[in-house]
Amino acid sequence: MDNRICGVHAVYEALASQRFPIERIHIARETHSSKLKEILVIARDRGVPVRKEERVVLDRLAEGAVHQGIIAISAALSYADFDVLFKPAKPLVVVLDGVEDPHNLGAVMRTAEACGASGIVVPERHSASLTLTVAKASAGATAYVSIVRVNNLVTALHDMKQRGLWVVGVDPAGTQDWTSFDYTGPVGLVLGGEHRGLRRLVREHCDVLVRIPMLGKIASLNISVAAGVVLYEAVRQRKATTTGTVPDHARYPR
Repeated sequence: MDNRICGVHAVYEALASQRFPIERIHIARETHSSKLKEILVIARDRGVPVRKEERVVLDRLAEGAVHQGIIAISAALSYADFDVLFKPAKPLVVVLDGVEDPHNLGAVMRTAEACGASGIVVPERHSASLTLTVAKASAGATAYVSIVRVNNLVTALHDMKQRGLWVVGVDPAGTQDWTSFDYTGPVGLVLGGEHRGLRRLVREHCDVLVRIPMLGKIASLNISVAAGVVLYEAVRQRKATTTGTVPDHARYPR
């Protein structure tokens, strides 16, 4: 991952979560805000050096990114181990098949974190790397969401099934609407890339395919929007089980 974290919110979350080992912080001399003061307090308490710079120095470090007067330099964010996905009793895993736009990856991370997902699985090839752009687009979610990178996505899906997850592909070829599946158990949600959707082998290794109806003239949703639609249906159903209103959805044999 690019080791520059730009923006007030992203730097604050990186410091607060302690997932990022922050080496130092660069801050513009004329920048003042209550959130920046909070950042400086945390940095002081953790012994993180803070350098006050002219804004032109931050502009050069950011290389075109919006930095809001603050940039943190961190060690590289490593990918998580596969096992981290299964720590919750009922994992909710997001699998991305070929999402190459860093803005989309960051947006999906933000939504996944908001929905309490166990983590995100990406393939080694045909996937955006964990760059500065991803961190910025995630609005701080990179500090909390585990990203697992695998050599072979199909093999990873097989392993997820072996560990008890139902693998649900989101695809226009789905045989049922996204609201008709029971997401209250351990689930892996598989979403395709920006242009080609799910690859054939990935689609064939899903237990079930669900679709999001498109009622207008546009053929598909942005990947981050589609992820949000399905993830929040899972959240809705899971919350219903805690209130005793269990959704009457069928599970399908593999």
